[in-house]
Amino acid sequence: MGRITIHVHGSPKEKAYNMMLENYQMRLKNRNIKVEYHSNKKSVDAFVADISKTGKLYLLDERGKQYTSTEFANLVGSWSISDQDVNLAIGPVDGWQKFSAISTDHISLSKLTLPHELAAVMLAEQVYRATEIIKGTKYHRD
Repeated sequence: MGRITIHVHGSPKEKAYNMMLENYQMRLKNRNIKVEYHSNKKSVDAFVADISKTGKLYLLDERGKQYTSTEFANLVGSWSISDQDVNLAIGPVDGWQKFSAISTDHISLSKLTLPHELAAVMLAEQVYRATEIIKGTKYHRD
């Protein structure tokens, strides 16, 4: 069973974002999904190298592929039953321009440019929503 990890480059400085991420971390804790924070002093090269050592890497970027919540739930469901771990990477502040050519998939939460801390909250919520869709709860309404 593959593990899903959301990687954030730097801890949220905004108290509100931090509180929201902690909330989703608690919700995801028992679902084999975790959120990891990496030092923002670490270079982007070192950040990508660290998180791409194990499993499949997806970079969150406004130029990536967009999914509906249901489509994303199907993707999360396939990751959950895979034997490969999945790493979802948010940030750095200046984005992934340097890494746009590397052979990894890019996922977009929106065509809008978002602060990386807000994108981390939105990603955590969408991963949580995906698990609720998979479970068939009433959290998501089509």
